Amino acid sequence: MITIVILDVLFLVFLLMMSVPLPWCFAGSLGFMAVFGGASMKSMMLWGFNQIIGLVLLGSPMFILAGLLIARSGIAKHLLNFVDIFVGRIKGGIGAVAVITCGIIGAISGSGFTGVAATGPILIPRMEEQGYPRGYATALVTVSSILGLLIPPSVIMIFYGWVTDTSILAAFLSTVGPGVAVILTFCLINFVWARKFNLRMEAPLPAPERRKRNVNRLALAVPGLLLPVIILGGIYGGVFTPTEAAAVGAVVALPIGLWVYKELNAKELKKVAGEAGQSIGSIMTMIFFTLMLSQTFVLLQVPQALVEVLLGFTTNRVILLIMVNVFLFIVGMIVNDVTGMILCAPLLLPLMRELGISPVQFAAIMGVNLAMGGVTPPYASILYLGMRIGKCEFHEILGPTMIFLVFGYVPVVFLTTFWPDLSLFLPRLVGLAG
Repeated sequence: MITIVILDVLFLVFLLMMSVPLPWCFAGSLGFMAVFGGASMKSMMLWGFNQIIGLVLLGSPMFILAGLLIARSGIAKHLLNFVDIFVGRIKGGIGAVAVITCGIIGAISGSGFTGVAATGPILIPRMEEQGYPRGYATALVTVSSILGLLIPPSVIMIFYGWVTDTSILAAFLSTVGPGVAVILTFCLINFVWARKFNLRMEAPLPAPERRKRNVNRLALAVPGLLLPVIILGGIYGGVFTPTEAAAVGAVVALPIGLWVYKELNAKELKKVAGEAGQSIGSIMTMIFFTLMLSQTFVLLQVPQALVEVLLGFTTNRVILLIMVNVFLFIVGMIVNDVTGMILCAPLLLPLMRELGISPVQFAAIMGVNLAMGGVTPPYASILYLGMRIGKCEFHEILGPTMIFLVFGYVPVVFLTTFWPDLSLFLPRLVGLAG
């Protein structure tokens, strides 16, 4: 049976390389298991349908809608102006503005796409005007957008908690430490790198004008700043569930865009509804097939076989953890984060337990690895979106992106893996992890 599973995985990789639409890649892989692996499609279809209509999965489409509303409502623009108050006058400060703002937006949208979609059109031209190369500016905004997958509430953590029966709140908190570490490393690299650029800083304003401008920026940013407070405060205060929090985010963002910032109108809302419908339909179809394929592997006891194979190869804990990280990184390079999470979490969790890694820490390990795949070719969906928004070529963005990943992100991946307190401190603090 293991041979059939290996052939099925190779068939899946072949379909992905042939650029078959992602949902149908997994449908084809599932069909392969039905023909050659003896999987019962009738029972799998019924099981998959029962899972897909569950309450937990409603969080995904709600976060997609909330993210699109945030990108079109003007919230990102006013958050950028607010963060600029504190670091805008420092050389390289506007780069830090990009990183921190993407982190704040991540605390609203739960998505890796919203940061670059909302801040890129505003920030990339502004950075270029100051003297940043367009490729560097685009790369910084793009890599910072993956903070949306680390700063809670994160969509992929909802799926992790669901498929592994782990507390979703604990999974949310597990990625806060790695997310803050990424913000710090990206800001540090940016400040060091900015010294090489001949930047044109804005002339300082007289103190009274500066105070007036800052007060105005703060007032305009308050509605946007209240969103993460409402969402996270509601979740951790027990007022509503993560799924309900996604709906609250969408509902609150709507009046802010319509009546506070007045950048949403009927025409824009129609576009948002259309884009959200297309994205949700594609993602839910993909989730449906991925769930069934993952469950098929579980029923065939593939996780147990994987544990035996890897432990038969080596019993060295460090080497095994490095192998798991490399595997997750490769998965993130070829499929999106949600697919990788649903497919790999049930497969690898038994091995993690065997190695003494708690499910909560493993949530963070999976999160930081799969998030990196969004900006790492060939999948790199966030990277390609950033290229379109920044209007730059692949060779312009690739170099700076790799520098940020290798020197700013990969160290955080290893810290998350080998320093449990980074991901477990907050869950333990609130009694959600042992």
